[in-house]
Amino acid sequence: MKKYSYIGVSFIVLIFGIIFFPRIMDRIENQSINDSKRLSISDELSFIKLNGEKRKVADFLFLNQDSLFISNQDFNGKVFVAEFFFTRCPSICIEMNKNMKILDELYGDRDDFGIASFTIDPENDTPTTLKKYSELIEVKSKNWHFLTGDKEDIYELSNKGFNIFSSINQAVEGGFEHQGFFALIDKDGYIRSRVNDYGTPIVYYSGITNENENIQGIEMIKEDIDKLLNLK
Repeated sequence: MKKYSYIGVSFIVLIFGIIFFPRIMDRIENQSINDSKRLSISDELSFIKLNGEKRKVADFLFLNQDSLFISNQDFNGKVFVAEFFFTRCPSICIEMNKNMKILDELYGDRDDFGIASFTIDPENDTPTTLKKYSELIEVKSKNWHFLTGDKEDIYELSNKGFNIFSSINQAVEGGFEHQGFFALIDKDGYIRSRVNDYGTPIVYYSGITNENENIQGIEMIKEDIDKLLNLK
């Protein structure tokens, strides 16, 4: 009797395999296709929008470390990264520009890449001071512009143009406070970013280490610069 039971069970298993195994394989294959589509969609960089419109970098015109006027138009056709800092900064600027230098060393020799570092302390950070600063941190690329100009224009660009907070605050060390963000701009002047797990743009990339994050801002922005430069 047991012999017939084993045969019966084996027969059922065989029939199940014949009927359902191809269906299971089809589902696995379809799932892998769907996953790849999801990855390709999430791999695209988002546009930052304001009132439903893609946000472009506001017009600006400042002097760089070589006393040359540099405007947003000088970055047309280039992927560029922007930050707000000051040379006497005793804290986060040190790490920000250490990370920015990584980007400059990777992409600085390209004609389609640039960096804009806007000082929030223009009274001290003259072109001469910015030149000394660029030499101090051994910037070799001609595509990294340290920019200074009218204080009100700089703060307008920071707080409203980019929505990256900066202000004068004598109560904090250094006398200024600002966010340690990098902004990523595409060749057409639009601010771009990746999205988080919920499909929401992260907007800006942290220029400093965040111990609570598995992947740091500098790694994310490198990957996304590659995408905009069609290197990936």
